[in-house]
Amino acid sequence: MATKKKQQPKRYKMHVKTGDRVQVIAGRDKGKVGIIKRAIPKTSKVVVEGVNVKTKHVKPRQEGETGQIITFEAPIHSSNVMLYSDKEGVASRISYTFTEDGRKVRMLKKTGEIID
Repeated sequence: MATKKKQQPKRYKMHVKTGDRVQVIAGRDKGKVGIIKRAIPKTSKVVVEGVNVKTKHVKPRQEGETGQIITFEAPIHSSNVMLYSDKEGVASRISYTFTEDGRKVRMLKKTGEIID
């Protein structure tokens, strides 16, 4: 009898990276612009500054400590964000092109602006 191999989780290639300025295109925070704080390729999610803000009530852990209400940014799916151009003030899809020196870079389709 053959043993089953444990399958590795898929790692998805995302069109955005940490530090990119993006605009949310779907959901409750549609239209908001922010910078990506953290990218999670395993689940294809991103944490955007000021977007999808959640509150969490934390009970006191020790004697004499008070409880707290903590706000934090929860991850959203990377398909719900688009790269944003500050110069033009418009969100755009990306394409991959090569520079004169042979480097592969990301470029905004609407404006032709190179990101990397």
